[in-house]
Amino acid sequence: MFEKQVYISRRRKLMEKVGDGLILLLGNSEASCNYPDNQYQFRQDSSFLYFFGLDKPDLAAVLDPGTGEEWVFGDDVDIDDIIWMGPQPFIADQAAEVGVAHTAPFAKLADCLMEAQKKGRTIHFLPPYRNHNKLLLHRMLGLDFDRMKAGASTKLIEAVVSLRITKEPCEIEEIDKACNLGYAMHVTAMKMMRLGMVEQELVGVMEGVCRSGGVMTSFPTILSQHGETLHNHRHDAVLADGRLCVIDAGAEIASHYCSDNTRTLPTGGKFTQKQKDIYNIVLAANDYAREAAFPGVTYRDVHLGAAKIIVQGLKNLGLLRGDVDEMVAEGVQGLFMPHGLGHNMGLDVHDMEDLGENYVGYDPDQTRARQLGLGSLRMARRLVPGHVITDEPGIYFIPALIEKWKGEGHNARFINFDRLESYYDFGGIRLEDDLLITPKGARILGAKRIPITVEEVEATMYTD
Repeated sequence: MFEKQVYISRRRKLMEKVGDGLILLLGNSEASCNYPDNQYQFRQDSSFLYFFGLDKPDLAAVLDPGTGEEWVFGDDVDIDDIIWMGPQPFIADQAAEVGVAHTAPFAKLADCLMEAQKKGRTIHFLPPYRNHNKLLLHRMLGLDFDRMKAGASTKLIEAVVSLRITKEPCEIEEIDKACNLGYAMHVTAMKMMRLGMVEQELVGVMEGVCRSGGVMTSFPTILSQHGETLHNHRHDAVLADGRLCVIDAGAEIASHYCSDNTRTLPTGGKFTQKQKDIYNIVLAANDYAREAAFPGVTYRDVHLGAAKIIVQGLKNLGLLRGDVDEMVAEGVQGLFMPHGLGHNMGLDVHDMEDLGENYVGYDPDQTRARQLGLGSLRMARRLVPGHVITDEPGIYFIPALIEKWKGEGHNARFINFDRLESYYDFGGIRLEDDLLITPKGARILGAKRIPITVEEVEATMYTD
């Protein structure tokens, strides 16, 4: 939790931006795993954390922009709770720590909202993503479940995004810590990878490093020798010589700020020449994106610049032919990188994705493309100091996608489909760093960059 004044200032700015009605912010509740008392690890709603910092289940808050009043609703523990959990601070004391003067039992929240509705006041709420909170909104506001997303307040969404999208110095300090833990996770994997291991062993080692310094991974770990499957969460294969292993993993520390890094490793510790050729194209695109990311530049243009590097590199290898600019305009790169260059990151590894990607990643004058790859770009905005974004280009050889384009004749004048057949067993390569946009450009978050060049990776792997 940050200092009290941080949360007071954030809530004041939020009320100024929304201006009218009541602002309802729901925290999360615990969720049962396989029977009621066996619960998933609790994770508080990120927007509730941002404005209140209270990391406990079954809390909600109401802000009144008209009067400036702030309320936290929650229940104090009883003796049964104390037996199992020990003494807990009172709700009023927790609220006071973040500058909130008014508290009430959770049951009073429905009365507060009902009174506001009787007076014809607008109740602003964010799109719910947990079923528990959908049930609350249904019960307290009488909303049909299929209307909740559409009924969420655009004004509140835009206000929250405008505040959370650029990071304060205290947040950047926490993200640096998360990236330092991510560094330890990835370097440990590099040093411990051995032929004959089951992928899950390496996942366990990485997640153990994460849990030793944080609260959880920031998303389910991706570790696979089938890197052509972008989000491959299967870890049951044995590490075989000559393969590439894509490892996309990050840490979430106690403050809940996240890291997200990807490295692609040669399972035997050395890249083949064919692997180096593709790897160095991806690395060049990664380096370009970091160097091109300046305030005032749109990340959409950075994505397209990275795409040109990928297309030019594949053309140099004889896999593509034709004019590079024309190929990029036609979306040829989507065959090899069917995802966007990066996304916002902060309290969520895909920051504020629950609020809607277009609100978070696009300026009002931007529209989302339909093209494969570019259409999946989660962050296209004009960059400003304080943005925290990922830089994650990749090249993947996806046989089913290649065969589909070949069968349809899609962009056939640019693609040497016959030569691509020798890459059907290649897999994929992704290289991801986390960037902070500064007034002078971009810097990699964390104290050190995870080894990334061919030479750095090979020197780190298989060493005692």
